[in-house]
Amino acid sequence: MTFPYRIGRGDTWERIALRYGLPVSEWFRVSRELRERQGLYGQRQVSAGRKAVQPAYSSYVLKAGDTIDGVAQRFGLEGAELLEVNPGIHHRHLRIGQTIVLPQVHEIMQAEGEGYGYAALVSQLKRLQRDYPFLETGSVGRTVLGQTIPYIRIGSGSREVHYNGAFHANEWMTSLLLMQFVESYAAAWRNGDKIAGRDARRLAEESSLWIVPMVNPDGVDLSLHGVASGHPYYERLLAWNGGSADFSGWKANIRGVDLNDQFPAYWETERDRRDVAGPGPRDYTGASPLSEPEAAAMAAFTASRDFRLVMAFHTQGREIYWNYRDYEPGESAAMAQRLEELSGYRAVKLTGSDAGYKDWFIREYRKPGFTIEAGFGVNPLPVEQLGSIYRELLPLLVEGLLL
Repeated sequence: MTFPYRIGRGDTWERIALRYGLPVSEWFRVSRELRERQGLYGQRQVSAGRKAVQPAYSSYVLKAGDTIDGVAQRFGLEGAELLEVNPGIHHRHLRIGQTIVLPQVHEIMQAEGEGYGYAALVSQLKRLQRDYPFLETGSVGRTVLGQTIPYIRIGSGSREVHYNGAFHANEWMTSLLLMQFVESYAAAWRNGDKIAGRDARRLAEESSLWIVPMVNPDGVDLSLHGVASGHPYYERLLAWNGGSADFSGWKANIRGVDLNDQFPAYWETERDRRDVAGPGPRDYTGASPLSEPEAAAMAAFTASRDFRLVMAFHTQGREIYWNYRDYEPGESAAMAQRLEELSGYRAVKLTGSDAGYKDWFIREYRKPGFTIEAGFGVNPLPVEQLGSIYRELLPLLVEGLLL
């Protein structure tokens, strides 16, 4: 799996590779096609604003009878590619139990200035279904505009856990984060490898992880692409956005309702606190709890499972919210402390906030629920932060399956 990188002033291919701890030769190999398309091949100095491609890796443990060419064929690679990214390995001297690197060069190709929208998510889901047939995919419901809200299930164990992202439209970085984790976890499971120090196959045997990576597809696409004149909400959206065609700050769904203020957990208190009279980019709680199909779908989906815990991923602030009006179970504080130790994020006992998904889950089921505010900066976070955010949160994402 790869992600776009926006080239900054003064960047060279060598500097970009070093920034991500990658071999320069591998960066060149993965991004060669894109650079040729942009007319940049062979240049050491590159133009600010262009896109390169950041490679990602998984690993494979060699087994009896494995050969470089055999492993390469299994994963759709060339033997020379494996040798290039594993310089310490000779094809005549392989050892059983030796771990080799597998370059994953699938690209999420995006136009200049785009983030990670619904089309990219659907495309990636199709590829995951092909590459990892043991994954279960489906839909928890539909959006206002009729788009499906996909889920992915990893594992078949009795401990059920749920993660979700992109409740808020301009927080689409959380969808990327969760899909990166899906791919890393699936690759580790397939290869019999570890993820964050844990045996992936054992995790999958003991737990079932249900991920809804993009709760708010309509809003995400609006935030990324704006609205065209043929859109059914065109005039209303422009009015709700103060006449501006810039929707990059939009958090709500397509009807101007904040989906994370929609849940029946002191909803009236949150409505009065927000004091937002009608639809807009953020903070309008809607006419009633669960009035929006996306929120209603998430509530019904949650009620249909027996989740041990849930994590709702948002941006930004590098904080973990773990409580709700003392409805949380006694173990929640210790869990939050553990997650803080693993991620470096600050565990915060939050007050003055109601009607969120995590709040409702804690109140309704008296089980642990967490809101993870990923990264730091101004929303929407730049996609260049994905690598650092993922490294911070990978241990936390795995630990959630064990708590």
